[in-house]
Amino acid sequence: MPRQQAKKVRRTTHSERAEAALTLMTEIAATFFRLRAAGARIGAVSQWGGGIWGFLRSLHLDGPATVPQLARARPVTRQRIQKLTDEAAAAGLVALVDNPAHKRSKLVCLTAKGEAVYRQLSERILDRADVMAHDMDEAEMRAATRVLARLRERLSRV
Repeated sequence: MPRQQAKKVRRTTHSERAEAALTLMTEIAATFFRLRAAGARIGAVSQWGGGIWGFLRSLHLDGPATVPQLARARPVTRQRIQKLTDEAAAAGLVALVDNPAHKRSKLVCLTAKGEAVYRQLSERILDRADVMAHDMDEAEMRAATRVLARLRERLSRV
């Protein structure tokens, strides 16, 4: 069922651009919850809601990192990343290795199994993306991606 268009907030001193931004942010939130539910169905999200695919992706793209470094990059709490780390370590997806830069803060590293699971999940996600995007305009999706990247960058400064 298509989401109903939100009624405009009574006009104050805010611009049409601000109202458009608010509508965009509201749509992002609604989409996030749908993405998380879809991710849970294909194994990309843990039972408690942690994004295992995103966690593995960070390690795949950026290499080994400490739990605090991973938390700052997302940004989420250190405890949330610790829970993901513990879950992934128990499944053999990551290993904790000594960190030459810090005696107490271990480095979280992808294992061969973790790399394989990351690739499998990525393929499942791409399969779903193919289905969802079949009648969407690629240029519009790329434009939306640019807008979201700018919004994310600006939010990092707030």
